[in-house]
Amino acid sequence: MLGRGLRVLGQAIRTEPRLFTIGAVGSSIFGLLIIANSYVVGFVIGHVVVPAFAAGRVGAGELATIVAILLGIAGLRVATIFGRRLGAGYMQFRLQARYRRAVTRRYLSLPPAWHQRHSTGSLLSNATSDVEAAFVPIAPLPFAVGTIVMIFGAVISLFVTDWVLALIGVALFPSLFALNLAYSRRMSPRQIHAQRMRAKVSSVAHESFDGALVVKTMGREADESRRFGVFVAELRDALIAVGRLRGLFDPLMDTLPSIGTLAVLLIGTWRLQQGAISVSELVSVAFLFTVLAFPVRAIGWVVGELPRSVAGWERVQAVLAAEGDLAYGQAGLPGAGPAELAFEQVSYHYEGGPEVLHDVSFTVPAGKTVALVGATGSGKSTIAALAVRLVDPDTGTVAVDGVKLPDLAAADLAAATALVPQVPFVFDDTIRGNVALDRPDIDDERVWTALRLAQAQTFAAGLPAKLDTAVGERGTSLSGGQRQRLTLARALAGKPRLLVLDDATSAVDPRVEAAVLGALRGPDAGASILVVAYRRATIALADEVVYLHRGRVVATGTHTALMASQPGYRDLVTAYEKAEQQ
Repeated sequence: MLGRGLRVLGQAIRTEPRLFTIGAVGSSIFGLLIIANSYVVGFVIGHVVVPAFAAGRVGAGELATIVAILLGIAGLRVATIFGRRLGAGYMQFRLQARYRRAVTRRYLSLPPAWHQRHSTGSLLSNATSDVEAAFVPIAPLPFAVGTIVMIFGAVISLFVTDWVLALIGVALFPSLFALNLAYSRRMSPRQIHAQRMRAKVSSVAHESFDGALVVKTMGREADESRRFGVFVAELRDALIAVGRLRGLFDPLMDTLPSIGTLAVLLIGTWRLQQGAISVSELVSVAFLFTVLAFPVRAIGWVVGELPRSVAGWERVQAVLAAEGDLAYGQAGLPGAGPAELAFEQVSYHYEGGPEVLHDVSFTVPAGKTVALVGATGSGKSTIAALAVRLVDPDTGTVAVDGVKLPDLAAADLAAATALVPQVPFVFDDTIRGNVALDRPDIDDERVWTALRLAQAQTFAAGLPAKLDTAVGERGTSLSGGQRQRLTLARALAGKPRLLVLDDATSAVDPRVEAAVLGALRGPDAGASILVVAYRRATIALADEVVYLHRGRVVATGTHTALMASQPGYRDLVTAYEKAEQQ
């Protein structure tokens, strides 16, 4: 654990060498000033205070000189404390900010398949508490480095003063290091367990928040509270275990220097009687031991936080080293206007599950609307994800205008395609912010055009502040249909050449849905459309229908032709229609 922890600290130092140098130099000077201060105090006692008691007076000049020296040392110590804390603080917060950004960028680059294997709460913990934990030892690190410099300086000064008293220091300092090492060994599993429980509590809490509506409507508040309470209690017990060990360690760290001070006074008195040392030297050594306790604890702080640091660091590194990236090419899309989408013998399976698509082949001609129809679990949403390359197929190819999706540059693919998912996501922002997403090429005129195409212009214009109206977290002030139309407008604002709608209008009434699809087929949209459809009226608007059954394309054709030739398709569409009428 000590070795792993030191490697984390080494990585931190290599990342921010300048700030570490500022903190370490300031701390080292501070430690040397403590030694100097001890000998100044000894000099004052031996050469000013004792003679003053003997003579019954003290010279004003001597007193002024001593005060000036002590104030000068105090001023230098204040300056070095400022340098130490400035370097350590900046270093810690810069590292935390750097790695939070790195983790977030990695999240954005990893495909949905990776995210599906990790809970949202765990991902939040990686980017927050794990990053914070990884660099907790950075705050006391420069102080600990300065303390080591101070200890070496103190040992040298002790040997210069008196070798017998120096042996006490030589015995004391290894004892302090041994105590820190034993503490680290016992603290390590406790800190690792506590850090894991922090992530678990975060994960369960996030799941509870997301499922608040289900919990409330099903009357499961007490059960959910008990479930959450189990993990909170385990985290509490883990933190108490950490606190108990720390509570035992801290008094021991305070006791050892005190024992050293008593030993110095006892043996120092004997050495003084022998004439081996002077009063000044005895006072200097005794004072030095009394002020060592607090700086030496900085080493304990670093060592004590190393297990937690290692646990956080390894969890962060697991994210940064995660595999599964989608590699992009450099190709662009030729031409302009609606693009053609082609699936050719595409098969796909989710990790750990059976194959969900088998040799799927179909085409969405440029400027046409194609509807995907199939029972639940037939692979429609998977096809939608493949069409915009959220995932890659196991076998087969997906191409836009004849260019395979992996060959496209990421920016070209994002500009040419847009997906509107089943569950709309609305940011805690204004109408304008949700549609434009800070894209510099989207002005208010383009926002209104997108809202009009999505049949959202009327409700947006009726809001109190129109485009400046804040919609609340996840669009809480909007209805389900309004949220769907707002997310559709977001996709249309980018003027995609291929628009994929994964049951994106299920929350609006059939009349509005027909108006939306009618607008999308007009010249203003300028996109080919692949739509996952359930409603008969929606399916009928498509130029062609692809009928899926258990991950296979059973038939393609017009709605009328499939109704006549495919009993399974006819039964499915009829069942949807009957369900809507009920």
